Amino acid sequence: MRITLFSSKPYDRDSFATANQPHGHELHFLDARLDADTAALAAGSAVVCAFVNDDLSAPVLERLRAGGTRLLALRSAGYNHVDLSAAQALDLPVVRVPAYSPHAVAEHAVALVLALNRRLHRAFNRTREGDFSLHGLTGFDLHGKCVGVVGCGQIGAVFARIMLGFGCRVRLHDPQPDAALEALGARFVALDELLASSDIISLHCPLNPATRHLIDGASLQRMKRGAMLINTGRGALVDTPALIDALKSGQLGYLGLDVYEEEADLFFEDRSDLPLQDDVLARLLTFPNVIVTAHQAFLTREALAAIATTTLDNIAAWQAGRAANRVQA
Repeated sequence: MRITLFSSKPYDRDSFATANQPHGHELHFLDARLDADTAALAAGSAVVCAFVNDDLSAPVLERLRAGGTRLLALRSAGYNHVDLSAAQALDLPVVRVPAYSPHAVAEHAVALVLALNRRLHRAFNRTREGDFSLHGLTGFDLHGKCVGVVGCGQIGAVFARIMLGFGCRVRLHDPQPDAALEALGARFVALDELLASSDIISLHCPLNPATRHLIDGASLQRMKRGAMLINTGRGALVDTPALIDALKSGQLGYLGLDVYEEEADLFFEDRSDLPLQDDVLARLLTFPNVIVTAHQAFLTREALAAIATTTLDNIAAWQAGRAANRVQA
């Protein structure tokens, strides 16, 4: 069976080629991002495999269906970029990878915390230029600090356990309390209490209408002055322009982003020889207490293998007429 993978990179080709050996599918890898203009490239493919920044709006789904696509296989856990109602109307099942490696994303969030706290990015650049001074590099002990975790699914739970291991006091906010985390000493609280009490806040919740711009100007003002904010979830969880005012005033002390609301036309590509057209992102990158990574938190060997294997298993289950990790509208 022919499967077209949009937004595919060399690491996708390697992991899917290995996972495909027992299946024998015809894999068609495309660098192009899926949108209304590129959908025609999938003509003749029964399955389209899309990534997080591909466009799966109604017009794109209509073009895919007309070209012979019968299944949308997401190689991601999130599906906020899919018009599920349109997919259902077009009889296009959607499957996803609900869990690949929660450790990969959680550990990247911890890496951002450590790098921001100990100014590792600044120290690295200094020593490469022969500057071995320590001014401006003072951090703080993580031990004893209050860490707020918004969203306690698999990734948030792993992050919480790691921070408990540092000796942090952990506060959690999620509609579904986790007794196992509470048994370890974490405490579930209302969002306002979490914002007001946390020295570090990490976002691990899904993006939906209720969580869009969960962190905006008002919520930033409710945070401790000088607190750290980490977002490895979805870019639109945060009202990005509001971050600039909070950073300028010192209300927000540190910012680590692996996702960005307007990342679709930027991330996953080398644009180093082009002027950055996004003024908000350009301004963020001028702050010394900000680290932005280009949606790389998922990028471990273990996660890539799990994504490829689960995606192809989902396709096999669909072929056999069994529902597997199917997303309903």
